[in-house]
Amino acid sequence: MNNAVPAPPQNPDQGVAWHFGEPLREQRWLVSGEAFVDLSHRGVVAVSGPDRLTWLNDLTTALLLDLPPGEPRTALVLDPHGHVEHELHLVDDGATTWIILPSGDAPGLVEYLRSMQFLLRVEVADRTGDHCVVGSIGPADIPQGVAVWRVPAEFAGTGATEAGSDRGGDAGKYVPHRPGPFPAVETIVPRSALHEVLARRQHSAGTWAWEALRTAAGVPRAGVDTDKRSLPHEYGWIGPAVHLAKGCYRGQEAVARTHNMGRPPRRLVLLHLDGSASQLPVRGDRITLGGTDVGWVGTVAVHYELGPIALGVVKRKADPDSEVVVDGVAAKQEPVVV
Repeated sequence: MNNAVPAPPQNPDQGVAWHFGEPLREQRWLVSGEAFVDLSHRGVVAVSGPDRLTWLNDLTTALLLDLPPGEPRTALVLDPHGHVEHELHLVDDGATTWIILPSGDAPGLVEYLRSMQFLLRVEVADRTGDHCVVGSIGPADIPQGVAVWRVPAEFAGTGATEAGSDRGGDAGKYVPHRPGPFPAVETIVPRSALHEVLARRQHSAGTWAWEALRTAAGVPRAGVDTDKRSLPHEYGWIGPAVHLAKGCYRGQEAVARTHNMGRPPRRLVLLHLDGSASQLPVRGDRITLGGTDVGWVGTVAVHYELGPIALGVVKRKADPDSEVVVDGVAAKQEPVVV
């Protein structure tokens, strides 16, 4: 792994390998199960205590009551107006609920959770210092794994998450068809075992490959594809991460109001960028249609089959059949959320 190339300064995946010299082949190795990806920059939080699941159920968008050990969940923490603050990749082992977070998010989540402890029998700990994350596509076979999280069935292309319904219908109205599958697995391992685990695969893959596969499947990433105004409805998180028939949580009224009485103001799109451009857009670049600003770009990637692609958030009224422009680069839209 001495040929690891670090991510450029503006990239959100600092501290781990961006690629190993062959980012397109690394995508193929991930898909074929021949490589792991080092996600040790992710945050890891552990919640223990007999009240942990009922407590987390009240604080997040997912239904966590009676969650069986080993069954993964994706959950969101929202602000009072229903905007996304944290994306949680969560799995319980029967005694502890393990949570995987984007890089740098663990301290903020721990602070929030501890502020909500009151007299409940729960303990919250930031375990990023002694535990880390390894990514793979398809089955995970890591003996040292402390907990294994898998993407929701919708993202993996294997079905749908049971999410109930409300007056506005069920979750199917947001994403009838996804661009492609992303059967990702995130395994928490002791940090001391990281290098041993990564060496179990014939090849190495960096975050460039991981992010390209995620982007091609239209799977959003909080903090990269979201901003302070982001609603779960805009990203296809209703269903995979938001249960429509559970009890109250912070932001639940806003979620229900948009689902039952309105439509989200924006929607997630997969952008197929003009491959002849000499330079790709970067996160935050504006998306224009006919010279009018209609949105902004999140993740930008180069996929081994699709070429240059990006995830963007555009105004709902923007014509999905029209070509848009991102920092001078033409792009065709493929709606993720309709």
